[in-house]
Amino acid sequence: MTSTSTVPEGLFSHDDGVLRCQWCRASDEYRRYHDEEWGFPVTDERRLFEKICLEGFQAGLSWLTILNKRPGFRQAFANFDAAKIVRFNDADVERLVADPGIVRHRGKIVSTINNAQRVLELRQEFGSLAAYAWRYEADPATRPKKLLPGTALGPSPEAVAMSKDLKKRGWTFVGPTTVYAFMQAMGLVNDHYEQCHVREKALAQRRKLEKPA
Repeated sequence: MTSTSTVPEGLFSHDDGVLRCQWCRASDEYRRYHDEEWGFPVTDERRLFEKICLEGFQAGLSWLTILNKRPGFRQAFANFDAAKIVRFNDADVERLVADPGIVRHRGKIVSTINNAQRVLELRQEFGSLAAYAWRYEADPATRPKKLLPGTALGPSPEAVAMSKDLKKRGWTFVGPTTVYAFMQAMGLVNDHYEQCHVREKALAQRRKLEKPA
Protein backbone atom coordinates (compact mmCIF):
# COMPACT_ATOMS: atom_id res chain seq x y z
CA MET A 1 0.00 0.00 0.00
CA THR A 2 1.14 3.55 -0.71
CA SER A 3 0.70 6.20 1.93
CA THR A 4 -1.10 9.25 0.58
CA SER A 5 1.59 11.39 2.18
CA THR A 6 4.24 9.79 -0.07
CA VAL A 7 2.37 9.99 -3.38
CA PRO A 8 4.41 12.04 -5.90
CA GLU A 9 2.76 15.00 -7.57
CA GLY A 10 1.00 14.00 -10.79
CA LEU A 11 0.16 10.52 -9.52
CA PHE A 12 -2.53 9.21 -7.20
CA SER A 13 -3.11 6.12 -5.10
CA HIS A 14 -6.51 4.45 -5.40
CA ASP A 15 -8.07 1.88 -3.07
CA ASP A 16 -5.75 -0.85 -4.37
CA GLY A 17 -2.72 1.18 -3.24
CA VAL A 18 -0.93 1.34 -6.59
CA LEU A 19 0.23 4.55 -8.21
CA ARG A 20 -1.40 5.79 -11.40
CA CYS A 21 -1.22 8.89 -13.57
CA GLN A 22 -3.51 11.55 -12.14
CA TRP A 23 -5.59 11.97 -15.30
CA CYS A 24 -7.39 8.62 -14.89
CA ARG A 25 -8.76 9.37 -11.45
CA ALA A 26 -12.36 10.14 -12.46
CA SER A 27 -13.89 6.66 -12.80
CA ASP A 28 -13.33 2.91 -12.69
CA GLU A 29 -13.57 2.72 -16.49
CA TYR A 30 -10.99 5.47 -16.85
CA ARG A 31 -8.62 3.58 -14.54
CA ARG A 32 -9.20 0.34 -16.49
CA TYR A 33 -8.40 2.16 -19.74
CA HIS A 34 -5.22 3.58 -18.20
CA ASP A 35 -4.13 0.23 -16.77
CA GLU A 36 -4.93 -1.99 -19.75
CA GLU A 37 -4.82 0.11 -22.92
CA TRP A 38 -3.18 3.53 -22.80
CA GLY A 39 0.48 3.45 -23.79
CA PHE A 40 0.63 -0.24 -24.70
CA PRO A 41 1.90 -0.81 -28.26
CA VAL A 42 -0.83 -1.57 -30.79
CA THR A 43 -0.53 -2.94 -34.33
CA ASP A 44 -4.14 -4.07 -34.78
CA GLU A 45 -5.65 -2.29 -37.79
CA ARG A 46 -9.12 -1.85 -36.38
CA ARG A 47 -7.91 -0.45 -33.09
CA LEU A 48 -5.53 1.96 -34.77
CA PHE A 49 -8.19 3.30 -37.10
CA GLU A 50 -10.74 3.50 -34.30
CA LYS A 51 -8.36 5.46 -32.12
CA ILE A 52 -7.36 8.05 -34.68
CA CYS A 53 -11.04 8.58 -35.51
CA LEU A 54 -12.06 8.90 -31.87
CA GLU A 55 -9.22 11.31 -31.17
CA GLY A 56 -10.70 13.46 -33.93
CA PHE A 57 -14.09 13.30 -32.23
CA GLN A 58 -12.47 14.26 -28.93
CA ALA A 59 -11.35 17.67 -30.23
CA GLY A 60 -12.91 20.20 -27.86
CA LEU A 61 -14.12 17.47 -25.47
CA SER A 62 -12.63 15.24 -22.77
CA TRP A 63 -11.38 11.75 -23.55
CA LEU A 64 -13.61 10.43 -20.76
CA THR A 65 -16.65 11.65 -22.72
CA ILE A 66 -15.47 9.71 -25.78
CA LEU A 67 -14.51 6.64 -23.76
CA ASN A 68 -17.96 6.46 -22.21
CA LYS A 69 -19.50 6.61 -25.69
CA ARG A 70 -17.02 4.21 -27.30
CA PRO A 71 -19.50 1.27 -27.43
CA GLY A 72 -21.95 3.54 -29.23
CA PHE A 73 -19.28 4.68 -31.68
CA ARG A 74 -18.35 1.07 -32.43
CA GLN A 75 -21.93 0.17 -33.16
CA ALA A 76 -22.54 3.28 -35.24
CA PHE A 77 -19.37 2.98 -37.32
CA ALA A 78 -19.39 -0.77 -38.15
CA ASN A 79 -16.77 -1.50 -35.47
CA PHE A 80 -14.44 0.86 -37.38
CA ASP A 81 -14.10 -1.49 -40.33
CA ALA A 82 -12.86 1.01 -42.92
CA ALA A 83 -13.99 -1.14 -45.84
CA LYS A 84 -17.56 -0.93 -44.55
CA ILE A 85 -17.45 2.74 -43.58
CA VAL A 86 -16.45 3.84 -47.10
CA ARG A 87 -19.85 2.57 -48.27
CA PHE A 88 -21.70 4.95 -45.94
CA ASN A 89 -23.92 7.38 -47.83
CA ASP A 90 -25.87 10.57 -47.10
CA ALA A 91 -28.59 8.58 -45.33
CA ASP A 92 -25.96 7.09 -43.02
CA VAL A 93 -24.65 10.56 -42.23
CA GLU A 94 -28.15 11.67 -41.25
CA ARG A 95 -28.58 8.52 -39.17
CA LEU A 96 -25.35 9.24 -37.32
CA VAL A 97 -26.16 12.91 -36.78
CA ALA A 98 -29.30 11.72 -34.97
CA ASP A 99 -27.57 8.98 -32.94
CA PRO A 100 -27.41 9.90 -29.21
CA GLY A 101 -24.84 7.15 -28.64
CA ILE A 102 -22.09 9.18 -30.29
CA VAL A 103 -20.91 12.77 -30.55
CA ARG A 104 -23.32 14.16 -33.14
CA HIS A 105 -20.94 16.48 -34.96
CA ARG A 106 -21.63 16.41 -38.71
CA GLY A 107 -18.14 17.52 -39.68
CA LYS A 108 -16.47 14.81 -37.59
CA ILE A 109 -18.86 12.16 -38.90
CA VAL A 110 -18.11 13.11 -42.50
CA SER A 111 -14.41 13.19 -41.61
CA THR A 112 -14.52 9.59 -40.35
CA ILE A 113 -16.07 8.42 -43.63
CA ASN A 114 -13.45 10.37 -45.58
CA ASN A 115 -10.63 8.98 -43.46
CA ALA A 116 -11.87 5.42 -44.04
CA GLN A 117 -11.15 5.90 -47.73
CA ARG A 118 -7.79 7.43 -46.92
CA VAL A 119 -6.80 4.48 -44.71
CA LEU A 120 -7.59 2.06 -47.54
CA GLU A 121 -5.24 4.08 -49.71
CA LEU A 122 -2.54 3.91 -47.05
CA ARG A 123 -2.89 0.14 -46.91
CA GLN A 124 -2.35 -0.08 -50.66
CA GLU A 125 0.87 1.91 -50.36
CA PHE A 126 2.32 0.64 -47.07
CA GLY A 127 0.58 -2.70 -46.57
CA SER A 128 -1.19 -1.60 -43.40
CA LEU A 129 -2.05 1.40 -41.28
CA ALA A 130 0.20 -0.14 -38.63
CA ALA A 131 3.21 -0.15 -40.96
CA TYR A 132 2.55 3.50 -41.80
CA ALA A 133 1.97 4.68 -38.23
CA TRP A 134 4.96 2.93 -36.68
CA ARG A 135 7.28 4.69 -39.13
CA TYR A 136 6.64 7.71 -36.90
CA GLU A 137 7.61 6.12 -33.60
CA ALA A 138 9.47 8.67 -31.52
CA ASP A 139 13.25 8.44 -31.53
CA PRO A 140 14.21 7.31 -27.99
CA ALA A 141 17.03 9.87 -28.01
CA THR A 142 14.48 12.68 -28.21
CA ARG A 143 12.39 11.43 -25.28
CA PRO A 144 12.89 12.56 -21.65
CA LYS A 145 15.21 10.24 -19.74
CA LYS A 146 12.75 10.39 -16.85
CA LEU A 147 9.14 11.29 -17.41
CA LEU A 148 8.36 13.26 -14.29
CA PRO A 149 5.10 15.15 -13.67
CA GLY A 150 5.42 18.57 -15.23
CA THR A 151 7.48 17.27 -18.15
CA ALA A 152 6.29 18.93 -21.36
CA LEU A 153 4.25 16.44 -23.34
CA GLY A 154 3.24 18.58 -26.29
CA PRO A 155 3.19 17.23 -29.85
CA SER A 156 6.52 15.61 -30.70
CA PRO A 157 8.34 16.35 -33.97
CA GLU A 158 7.17 12.94 -35.18
CA ALA A 159 3.54 13.81 -34.42
CA VAL A 160 3.91 17.08 -36.31
CA ALA A 161 5.43 15.24 -39.28
CA MET A 162 2.73 12.55 -39.28
CA SER A 163 -0.02 15.16 -39.05
CA LYS A 164 1.44 17.08 -41.97
CA ASP A 165 1.73 13.94 -44.08
CA LEU A 166 -1.80 12.74 -43.30
CA LYS A 167 -3.22 16.12 -44.26
CA LYS A 168 -1.34 15.95 -47.58
CA ARG A 169 -2.99 12.59 -48.13
CA GLY A 170 -6.45 14.07 -47.60
CA TRP A 171 -7.10 13.10 -43.97
CA THR A 172 -9.09 15.51 -41.82
CA PHE A 173 -9.24 16.20 -38.07
CA VAL A 174 -5.64 15.03 -37.73
CA GLY A 175 -3.85 18.04 -36.26
CA PRO A 176 -0.56 17.55 -34.35
CA THR A 177 -2.27 17.45 -30.93
CA THR A 178 -4.73 14.81 -32.14
CA VAL A 179 -1.96 12.73 -33.70
CA TYR A 180 0.19 12.96 -30.57
CA ALA A 181 -2.72 11.77 -28.42
CA PHE A 182 -3.10 8.85 -30.85
CA MET A 183 0.62 8.07 -30.44
CA GLN A 184 0.36 8.20 -26.64
CA ALA A 185 -2.59 5.83 -26.58
CA MET A 186 -1.21 3.36 -29.14
CA GLY A 187 2.21 3.07 -27.54
CA LEU A 188 4.30 4.92 -30.10
CA VAL A 189 5.39 6.93 -27.07
CA ASN A 190 5.15 5.89 -23.42
CA ASP A 191 3.89 8.86 -21.41
CA HIS A 192 3.06 7.10 -18.17
CA TYR A 193 4.89 8.98 -15.45
CA GLU A 194 7.78 7.53 -13.49
CA GLN A 195 6.47 5.38 -10.60
CA CYS A 196 3.11 4.81 -12.32
CA HIS A 197 2.62 1.06 -12.00
CA VAL A 198 1.82 0.74 -15.73
CA ARG A 199 4.93 2.42 -17.12
CA GLU A 200 7.26 -0.59 -16.95
CA LYS A 201 4.55 -2.97 -18.18
CA ALA A 202 4.08 -0.85 -21.30
CA LEU A 203 7.83 -0.61 -21.84
CA ALA A 204 8.17 -4.40 -21.51
CA GLN A 205 5.52 -4.95 -24.18
CA ARG A 206 7.25 -2.48 -26.47
CA ARG A 207 10.53 -4.38 -26.12
CA LYS A 208 8.76 -7.55 -27.29
CA LEU A 209 7.00 -5.88 -30.20
CA GLU A 210 8.10 -6.53 -33.76
CA LYS A 211 7.47 -3.31 -35.62
CA PRO A 212 5.23 -3.92 -38.63
CA ALA A 213 7.16 -3.82 -41.90
